[in-house]
Amino acid sequence: MGSRFQNFVNGLISQDYMLFLGVLFFFLLFIILAVVLRNRLKIAIFLVFIAFGIIILGPTYGYAKMHEILFKNSVEMLSQKKLSFVEAVVVKGKISNTSKRDFKECKITASAYKVTSNKYKNYIYKLKPFQKMSIVTGSILQGETKEFKIIVEPFRHQKDYNISLEGDCK
Repeated sequence: MGSRFQNFVNGLISQDYMLFLGVLFFFLLFIILAVVLRNRLKIAIFLVFIAFGIIILGPTYGYAKMHEILFKNSVEMLSQKKLSFVEAVVVKGKISNTSKRDFKECKITASAYKVTSNKYKNYIYKLKPFQKMSIVTGSILQGETKEFKIIVEPFRHQKDYNISLEGDCK
């Protein structure tokens, strides 16, 4: 747990610190307003709820959305092949840097999930894949595209499945 937190803190950029300081500023602002307006109980309670909503949702949602915008990329699957002599699937694809920043590294994850004729079950299966495999690529410059290959193993699933790709770049 400590090393994951340390890696998270080491990976923060200046925009992350500004986001966290902004969230803290608005939290304190709404708490101070609630204290000032303590004679108007309904307004004060409403401001306290807004403040705690900001302190809980602001960093998590803001961090995810900001990184989605700053480190925009597109991942495309070129081919997938289930190997018959080994319990594995080979997935080939390419990742493109569509942001206005250079990426230091990208973590590309291939997720395999079940497929059924029920669209609601398919949605749930996408959220909980039965197999995942990740690789980390080196730097990708603005507008650059790199090809990659991921071997998902051990892959023992015999029925219908789909594989989705996702890129997380920094």
